[in-house]
Amino acid sequence: MSTKRKKLLLINPLNTGTKGLIIHKQVIYPPLGLGIIATLTPDDWDVELLDENFDSFEFKDADLVALTALTSSVTRAYEIADIYRKKGIASVLGGIHASMMPGEAMKLVDSVVIGEVESVWPTLIEDFENGELRKSYTGKLLSMENAVKPRRDLFHKDYNFASIQTTRGCPMSCDFCSVHTFNGNSYRLRPVAEVLDELETLEHNLVYFVDDNLIGYGKRSQQRAIELFKGIIERGIKIEWFCSASMNFADNEEVLRLASASGCRMVLLGIESERIDQLQDMNKKLNVSMGIDSYEVVFNKIHKHGIAVLGAFIYGLQTDTPESMVARTEYINNASIDAVQATILTPLPGTGLFNRMTEEGKITMNDYPNNWQHYHFGKVVFKHDTMQYEVITSEIAKNWDKLYNEKILKKKFIRTLKQTKSPIAGIWSYGSNLQYYNLVFEHDESRPQLDLVDIFGLKEFESNPFL
Repeated sequence: MSTKRKKLLLINPLNTGTKGLIIHKQVIYPPLGLGIIATLTPDDWDVELLDENFDSFEFKDADLVALTALTSSVTRAYEIADIYRKKGIASVLGGIHASMMPGEAMKLVDSVVIGEVESVWPTLIEDFENGELRKSYTGKLLSMENAVKPRRDLFHKDYNFASIQTTRGCPMSCDFCSVHTFNGNSYRLRPVAEVLDELETLEHNLVYFVDDNLIGYGKRSQQRAIELFKGIIERGIKIEWFCSASMNFADNEEVLRLASASGCRMVLLGIESERIDQLQDMNKKLNVSMGIDSYEVVFNKIHKHGIAVLGAFIYGLQTDTPESMVARTEYINNASIDAVQATILTPLPGTGLFNRMTEEGKITMNDYPNNWQHYHFGKVVFKHDTMQYEVITSEIAKNWDKLYNEKILKKKFIRTLKQTKSPIAGIWSYGSNLQYYNLVFEHDESRPQLDLVDIFGLKEFESNPFL
């Protein structure tokens, strides 16, 4: 007698209000966490992924539903979970927000996974099958050896980039960041051979390393990065890739040389501010220790190897004034930075910033869970120390107009070509800038949405991954 197969429905929810910084499908990445859950699920289950990045939600029957969500998309996750709850279908929520706010999540879904999922998912499935699903499961920080590979066959075919993780955890404790709370404050390294083996299975030639800092900290981590990049070259893995890193990315010339040779086209650096006092307030220790004057040296070293710099900056810092934000914009536009990610200070759950602002009663968008959809780094959700809401939002808009206008972006593109001597780096950085332009002016009918072909009329730019 055949036994009816059970069905697990995985759902990647999308913020349906203001969609934040990942609205454009060219620069979003597959939900690795859901892919890992799929791999961990027993073979007698059918697994399906509904990804709202590409597909409109429609009710699909299932025995169990599992969702993951960032803070900005958790309101939508709760909405979907409620649909299934009303039909008597259990829902499980995991990810960074649920891990930081488990009490809230437990009121709105049937079960919550707190922390990393690998150590608890088999137990959760067994409990569900026995009718004993618990309200919460807390994962352990496991070694990265024999890391679970995601089921990539479930990811939507229209993702331009594949993503892969080689490390977890961060020894830094930046005030606005929750990575050290979620993944721990030790830097866990995945064996290089395992990373290379997985890279060889990817069908994409465009890859994003999702590590918070691919290079890590200290000489051991540098040597491990060298081994990884050499392995990509020696195995003949033909990829173009980018990553996030700290300002120590340029500490070792061999790291840069091999990163470039293995396909690195762009690196995101968390610069945040050009002022030491603000970096100190954020507990951005590495940037403080290096000193602002050394930043250009870092940028130039990276450029020498044909790699573009994507600089991340924060506006609306608590000590910001209209004048300081103008100064930040002038710094960015004049520095050797190729692409710019400008965001608004956002107190995310699990951060020191959120805890402090909550205690001080400064958070204005506090109708939870409804207001979580505004925590997408593009809106002021707190009471600023020196500026009224209307003032700070107006001033930020003025500065972003100066950062993301056609004239300055063309200027940066030409400068990138000169600094890197790499048309590929120029195209990657300029394409990234245009994506941010399109996001910033998404609802401004007076400004057309742009791409490289529109700007330059050159068909060869159509191969750019950001278009």
